[in-house]
Amino acid sequence: MAQDHSTVAYQVMWNRLISVVEEQAQALVRTAFSTSVREAGDLSAGVYDTDGRMLAQAVTGTPGHVNAMADAVPHFIRRIGRENIFDGDIYITNDPWEGTGHLHDFTMVTPSFHKGALVGFFACTAHVVDVGGRGFGADAHSVYEEGIYLPIMKFADRGTVDATLIRIVRGNVREPDQLIGDIYALATCNEIGHRRLIDMMEEFGLDNLDGIATFILDNSRRATLERINALPRTSAEGQMTVDGFDVPITLKVRVSIEEDRIVTDFTGTSGVDKKGINCPMVYTKAYACYALKVAIAPEIPNNAASLAPFEVTAPDNTIVNAIHPAPVALRHIVGHFVPDVVFNAFDKIVPGLVPAEGAGCLCNFQMSVRPVANAPADARRAEVLTFNSGGSGARPTFDGLNATAFPSGVMTMPIEATEHAGPVIIWRKELRPGSGGAGKTRGGLGQYMDVSAMEGHEFDLQAMFDRGDHPALGRRGGHAGGRTTIALDDGTAMRVKGKQFVPAGRRVEMAFPGGAGYGNPMERDPAAVRRDLARGYITADDAAQDYGLSPEDIAAVEAAVRRGEDV
Repeated sequence: MAQDHSTVAYQVMWNRLISVVEEQAQALVRTAFSTSVREAGDLSAGVYDTDGRMLAQAVTGTPGHVNAMADAVPHFIRRIGRENIFDGDIYITNDPWEGTGHLHDFTMVTPSFHKGALVGFFACTAHVVDVGGRGFGADAHSVYEEGIYLPIMKFADRGTVDATLIRIVRGNVREPDQLIGDIYALATCNEIGHRRLIDMMEEFGLDNLDGIATFILDNSRRATLERINALPRTSAEGQMTVDGFDVPITLKVRVSIEEDRIVTDFTGTSGVDKKGINCPMVYTKAYACYALKVAIAPEIPNNAASLAPFEVTAPDNTIVNAIHPAPVALRHIVGHFVPDVVFNAFDKIVPGLVPAEGAGCLCNFQMSVRPVANAPADARRAEVLTFNSGGSGARPTFDGLNATAFPSGVMTMPIEATEHAGPVIIWRKELRPGSGGAGKTRGGLGQYMDVSAMEGHEFDLQAMFDRGDHPALGRRGGHAGGRTTIALDDGTAMRVKGKQFVPAGRRVEMAFPGGAGYGNPMERDPAAVRRDLARGYITADDAAQDYGLSPEDIAAVEAAVRRGEDV
């Protein structure tokens, strides 16, 4: 039975729940083994009611994980069965279709009991460095090749960990210590969430979460519907083309504003690809919802009710609704472009609100490093995954962000953390001048990055890039961002996707894409152009050709920079 509390008390509890799940997420960051979690924050954490409805999510995390995980807990309840849920249980899966989209994401769910009764669930997700199979990359032809698969099952039954499951997992992956460490970190962070929840319930005298759940969901639903119903009742289409693996991919969408809902339909989008860049519907839905929510209701906390009015559909066997057993390892590449194509449609409904296209997908690569013949005694094998970012698109009134991952929000990994993970060297990592598309507001800059293995090692590079042939496009007169390039240091061109061999002694030189510009570049504030030139964000040629800066102004800026003066 729900307890009666004032609106103020319930608001305090709501804020407290958000703090609980944020501490849950930070516990995962502190205890995880993989750099993708520790350094990049590629994770999510949330608390759910007994029906599996998400009540609160951590601020730390990615939309693809959080919004996808919102749909995952009901799958766990159904698969495990309510009659088999006990205090001390921990459940696990990396099912792409019932989790968060690919085998490299492990989701763990823990039931939370108070005074002997089930009061809710905690769930968390993290990206791990290796799950066996072909390794993290797009080269597989089916999900069966992409790694070990764990259906929804018990990791721990009433407090006892399944030792057989641990042995099976360890025997099928390249980095067993990292993976098992991450799994235990996931379990621990849920336990932290549970402890803090029980503290809160005891403090407020709660026997269950029914009252606070009703308060959260009712208020979130009402606030979200108010925003939706204030929009014009109309629809618009958007589309974009990206590199794909062997052939380009076209994403098409129709966004329709209706009473009490927004329908996003991907009919007309390219079909499933032969390679592992396909996106399960749960991940497409996560990013489509995210795009619209940040456009119209960014301050309303994410939960089941604030996400429910955003309905997403796509025909089966399109690249945004890949059906088992399609390969899906790099589903994030397509999924991270979903917000831009949704924005392309939404800009026609509410002009002047959404940004220009950005780099989109993360600029990830993984190095499978191994010793060569006659290598030094300390040479070793290692799997080194690093997350990096291009530039985000310019906003209507602000420049795009440099080397910042939008929409994922995943952080760029520090050089030191990457080099610590294995025998690799980062020779160069710096902003890429001129890569941000020109506009009244400028696109964010991409970055340069040069890498190699240490002496005595060769490696396979798994490239996970896009925007090589299809740069980010500007909005309302803005120019395109810079394209992705990748090559060996002898000039040999490399592909933007796929596993490629790199001999010992060779470096890989990469240039990550920039975000596009917004508005006519000739309308940019000349002071902003001079500042960009002084900071090295644009070249003298860019300043003259794109923004019309006079030779005298360019010379004055260059002279001030030489003198060390502010511009």
